[in-house]
Amino acid sequence: MKTVAFVPIKLANERLPGKNIKAFTNGNPLITYILDSLLCSSGIDEFYVYCSDESIQEYIPDGIRFLKRDSYYDLSTTSFNEVLVSFAKQVDADIYVLTHATAPFISPFSINMGVQKVKSGRFDSALAVSRFQEFLWQGGRPFNYDMDRIPRTQDLPPLYMETCGLYVYTRELIIEKQRRVGNTPYLIEVSKIEACDINEPIDFLIADAIFQARMKGFL
Repeated sequence: MKTVAFVPIKLANERLPGKNIKAFTNGNPLITYILDSLLCSSGIDEFYVYCSDESIQEYIPDGIRFLKRDSYYDLSTTSFNEVLVSFAKQVDADIYVLTHATAPFISPFSINMGVQKVKSGRFDSALAVSRFQEFLWQGGRPFNYDMDRIPRTQDLPPLYMETCGLYVYTRELIIEKQRRVGNTPYLIEVSKIEACDINEPIDFLIADAIFQARMKGFL
């Protein structure tokens, strides 16, 4: 059962230009962290960076292949599923592991867990999620609690939010249904640190603070 991991990269980002290669303070370019986690994972046969700009190759370590994609997949009007289908059509595999440079703290343990669950055949996909237990409102009223009987937050029914940092799915799912999450997914519950996802400038500042705390042994 061939398993391929890939990191789709767009260098011309709109909200945070150049975020995928932006370096942490006294650290390395962002992309290097998820690539290191992938290389430390098990059960993956090939690793790719999928990018239209060949200059990304200077950031790719040994063991990671570069695959050039059409610049069409960099357009804001292009759906992300089109990117995933395009990669699957270029690189044949039974299982795909999708990760992002903007999720630098995803661990090899979480990646391994997702791969193992999908390989078991019990699940058609796996995705990283963050447990969410907070007081929520919708339409001007509480969504998940009774105002007359306010529970402790830890007693609220847990909700799970996709972190967008890690997905594992089968070829059949992405080619035939053009989906990265199937009907029988496994939820990989990750820590708040692993759930960190960088889109806006403030996200990078938070991630950089986490990185500095880790470097100093605080986390």
